[in-house]
Amino acid sequence: MTEDPKPSSILRQPTAVWAIAFACAVSFMGIGLVDPILPAISADLHASPSQTMLLFTSYLLITAVAMFFSGFISSRLGVKRTLLAGLVLIVAFAALAGSSDSVNEIIGFRAGWGLGNALFISTALAAIVGAASGGSRQAVILYEAAIGVGMAVGPLLGGALGEVSWRGPFFGTAVLMAVGLVAILTLLRGPEARPAKVPFTAGLSAVRNRSLLTLALTALFYSYAFFTLLAYSPYPIEEAAAAAGMDFGAHELGLIFFGWGIALAVSSVFAAPRLTRRFGLLPVLYTMFTLLGLSLAVMAIGVESVPVLVTVVILAGLFLGVLNTALTETVMEATDLPRGIASSTYSGVRFLGGAIAPAVSGSIAANMGAGAPYWYGVAALAVAIAVLAFGRRTLAHLARPSSDAVREAELITVGDEV
Repeated sequence: MTEDPKPSSILRQPTAVWAIAFACAVSFMGIGLVDPILPAISADLHASPSQTMLLFTSYLLITAVAMFFSGFISSRLGVKRTLLAGLVLIVAFAALAGSSDSVNEIIGFRAGWGLGNALFISTALAAIVGAASGGSRQAVILYEAAIGVGMAVGPLLGGALGEVSWRGPFFGTAVLMAVGLVAILTLLRGPEARPAKVPFTAGLSAVRNRSLLTLALTALFYSYAFFTLLAYSPYPIEEAAAAAGMDFGAHELGLIFFGWGIALAVSSVFAAPRLTRRFGLLPVLYTMFTLLGLSLAVMAIGVESVPVLVTVVILAGLFLGVLNTALTETVMEATDLPRGIASSTYSGVRFLGGAIAPAVSGSIAANMGAGAPYWYGVAALAVAIAVLAFGRRTLAHLARPSSDAVREAELITVGDEV
């Protein structure tokens, strides 16, 4: 990545860049979009919380598996075709999910949505940088901003449309992604550089790298805690609100997770780079894992209190944002593997942890009490810290603070590609 010879405004970009950035934002909305409507789906389709949380599991599981092979696919299809293929799948499966009459149908269609999302987000950054004018650094910042907007707006949009019907967020996403598809198809023109061909098993083979394996396993257990908070929390919040005589629906849940998303986006883009430059990557990771674990413990203890749950969910967004960025940066600096392969493999393992948490949290709560899933999240973070400490010899050079801000920003953003 090269610096501009002359600084230019981030807003002075070709329309193709804006089209991709818009599609990126909508793509990342899909992660938190269903969060506010989970209780409504449970009620309308007569499904248990365990069943509806599988909407996260199917989406993340297929995303995880596809990530291992996204480099191979994009090296054959090219960036633009991979982008468009991903968008077509997202539009189709989001619309099908909105048309479903059973929770099992939605679970299946969310899996197809996850495949499309993996193809799209694994190539979006390369497409933005390739289409940008005024320098790649400006395009990178725009990409980061799009991710932050998507993570924050997803729950808000889901809550607003979910007030009308739980089907609304699915159809809304399909329409927005269709707009992005047409825009990219129309505006992203010109010859594109053919990426070097990647072997089919490159993503799986990368797991043999000890540094990458250490970080991927750390991220797997961290993601378990992350998606325990994201996928499970709407249920105890709604139950605590009902016990207190409060009317809590999709709109209110959407506002809570909008606050969570804003906290995550702000800390990811602004706080994380400053903290890692000053203290070093590994000390920041240990500290944030500990703070997130304490947050989940407070939620487990205060699971019957709406103020406690709401406050800690939003506060935890700050820790999650720093962890997302710091972990990604660590992956990019820890290995000499090609960045696309390293980041795809890391993300594939990481999303597996995210797929497991929603699948088991409902059963844990039913058998052990509403606070129990959070205690399991605390345990997962303890394992993440242990794995990171056990592999510290392969990561020793990352303990020192980094002074190269430009290099750091470049690494963070390439990692966030997946």
